Amino acid sequence: MSDHSWNSSGSDEDQDPELGQPVEFGGVLSKWTNYIHGWQDRWVVLRKNTLSYYKSEHEREFGCRGSLCLSKAVITPHEFDECRFDISVNDSLWYLRAEDPEHRQQWIESIELHKAESGYGSESSLRRHGSTLSLTSAASGFSATSTSSFRKGHSLREKLAEMETFRDILCRQVDTLQRYFDNCADEGSRDVFQRDKVVEDDEDDFPSTKPDGDYLLNNSSKEKLCSQGTLKEVNGIDFKGEAITFKATTAGILSTLSHCIELMVKREESWQRRLDKEMERRRRTEDAYKAAVSELKKKPHYGGPDYEEGPNSLINEEEFFDAVEAALDKQDKIEEQSQSEAKSRTLLSIPMTPGDSHSTLSTHRYSTKVEEMVQNHMAYSLQDVGGDANWQLVIEEGEMKVYRREVEENGIVLDPLKATHAVKGVTGHEVCHYFWDTTFRFDWETTVENFNVVERLSDNAVIVYQTHKRVWPASQRDVLYLSVMHKVPSTNENDPDTWLVCNFSVDHDSSPPTNKCIRAKINVAMICQTLVSPPEGDKEISRDNILCKITYVANVNPGGWAPASVLRAVAKREYPKFLKRFTSYVQEKTSGKPIMF
Repeated sequence: MSDHSWNSSGSDEDQDPELGQPVEFGGVLSKWTNYIHGWQDRWVVLRKNTLSYYKSEHEREFGCRGSLCLSKAVITPHEFDECRFDISVNDSLWYLRAEDPEHRQQWIESIELHKAESGYGSESSLRRHGSTLSLTSAASGFSATSTSSFRKGHSLREKLAEMETFRDILCRQVDTLQRYFDNCADEGSRDVFQRDKVVEDDEDDFPSTKPDGDYLLNNSSKEKLCSQGTLKEVNGIDFKGEAITFKATTAGILSTLSHCIELMVKREESWQRRLDKEMERRRRTEDAYKAAVSELKKKPHYGGPDYEEGPNSLINEEEFFDAVEAALDKQDKIEEQSQSEAKSRTLLSIPMTPGDSHSTLSTHRYSTKVEEMVQNHMAYSLQDVGGDANWQLVIEEGEMKVYRREVEENGIVLDPLKATHAVKGVTGHEVCHYFWDTTFRFDWETTVENFNVVERLSDNAVIVYQTHKRVWPASQRDVLYLSVMHKVPSTNENDPDTWLVCNFSVDHDSSPPTNKCIRAKINVAMICQTLVSPPEGDKEISRDNILCKITYVANVNPGGWAPASVLRAVAKREYPKFLKRFTSYVQEKTSGKPIMF
């Protein structure tokens, strides 16, 4: 993925002053495409609550490849992959990977910021839309085109408003009546007190008689007796009228309550029908979901990156092996077609360099490492497979035998492999030439998708970067290695010379590891010796008199986890096919040509 994976037209905190939304920005993210192409770099743009992606930054003028509205998006950081996050909106699901965890966190925070400013739940959205919604609701309340259910609700609100009015009236009437009763109680208390006072005064001031014989009351007694007339009316309150009004108010409340209950009963019936429909809809949805899950489980292949290789893969070991085997079978069919087409083409004949030019190692910055690798292979790779080396014979077909030693490190299979073979009619120089020269690589190598020579160190040493075809659900691999062809002269005149091609992993600034492929590490050697049987009489040596003994050793670190049984089964299947295919190709290329010792 590109190093510049984050470009913004402003700082992360800048916002559009008119719209109140974050500014546009974009960058490169790896997006999962499908199980064939895997992760691909895409130019992703975040603008106005929309996440869009383009094939590249320079192809934006051709339109986006897809987009998501972030209003209801769910952003989920991956549990195990620190660079990956997923975005889902309804049925749409994007798998994305950033360059590193820091960039992933920046993307997640920025997407959440756009989502928050999208008009769903933020304060700014409430300020922008609140008044409009209120006016709309108010207008719809008086609309003549309201639905029947809305008119029922409106009528219920009217009755509740009437209840509020009746409540206010009733409260005022209760206060009035309470004041009346309080005044009556006060006047009654004063009346009792006055009567008692009058009796006491009468006893003290006995009434005198007039000349005509009538009694004469004193003035104080007259005033006290006359005050009783005030009981007829208290503060001007009409008790009878208030009682009638109180009765009418309570009757209105009871009538309105009855109407409200009737409306709520009708509403309850409507709600019950809606609930029944919703429950039926939910039942059908659950049945459809169960059927979809059942169908998904029946499918042999899965498209998401969670089903790729890895210790947390959701695909089991048996399905993993079936998927790999199916992909390899498909590649074999494609290769058979391509080989039949290649036979009909005339291949260019490239002359081989004389053997003496490979007898000495060239001087370059890897010279010491190359010499060390050559010596190790000459010392250990040609040793017999017996003894304490624990080599296991896994396959034997005629002259070809394949051995391996089971080695695992941190759960990763690192089994060394060794194969021996004997091929008639070719020399060690010819075998190593076609194995080393990249000009012929695509003629016999079926697992390579693409390759290029990164640097040519000398006439017999190059640094090569190559990507291998992806076999789903395994991730795609790439390798960066130094390839050298060397001739080791024999120290004994009775022993043959040894030709060797050594490929081992190195680092190079122009080809750093990427997120698209897993970088594998290799240490491979093709070691060949030519045996010549004397011809009959004075005949010249022909290809019928030569035999090439081949020792092929491979130490491969796949760089990632995959089921051990699957890797070993694939190695057992593919390595013998590779040796037979390659040696047959060399025999075909050298047939009828001068022998190059």
